[in-house]
Amino acid sequence: MDSYQIGDRRPLASRGWKISDKVARWLARRGATPNAISMVGMICGIFAGIMFALTTSAPHSLFFWICGAAFVQLRLLANLYDGMVAVVREVASPVGELFNEVPDRVSDAATLIGFGYATGSNPVLGLVATIFAIFVAYLRAQGKVAGAHQEFCGPMAKQQRMATVTIAAIACAVVPGASDWQIPMFALWVIIAGCIVTIIRRLQRIVTTLRRLIK
Repeated sequence: MDSYQIGDRRPLASRGWKISDKVARWLARRGATPNAISMVGMICGIFAGIMFALTTSAPHSLFFWICGAAFVQLRLLANLYDGMVAVVREVASPVGELFNEVPDRVSDAATLIGFGYATGSNPVLGLVATIFAIFVAYLRAQGKVAGAHQEFCGPMAKQQRMATVTIAAIACAVVPGASDWQIPMFALWVIIAGCIVTIIRRLQRIVTTLRRLIK
């Protein structure tokens, strides 16, 4: 198996934290593989969506809001550590790119669709937000295929989308009547609007890069 080659990676400050490095090395010593971590992240994303959809069960809504937010953050941690473990173990899987991308798209869809079915939300907006989120990621990957580097700019990249969902979920859990104010639906509108701006920004940057390459 070829040694791991670091390509375009999402710039994350948390990747440089000492605690992140220690956790990545701990996982590597215990035989955790990048692909397995990616799959765990996908499962967390699916469970996040399920938890959000279950917030319609009024007596347990607080529990489901908190669990949904927690699963979103666990999904992001998995997204962080799959790449870090690959670096620590100095391995690259022939299907590593697929395991890096496909579980993320499943997670995005499951989380946002589930969020659309949450109390105070809207299923149609959940589906629309999912479409835009997947297109944002597609544009990043397509830019690389076309010959540019991957564009990770926001304002509504993966981390920002999940942060918006997490903040809305916590607000619904701790603020009395927050879901009645349709905070989840407002959060989806924010995600959709942010994704549109992100698409425009990424397209502009990719086009600019490709034109420079042509010259």
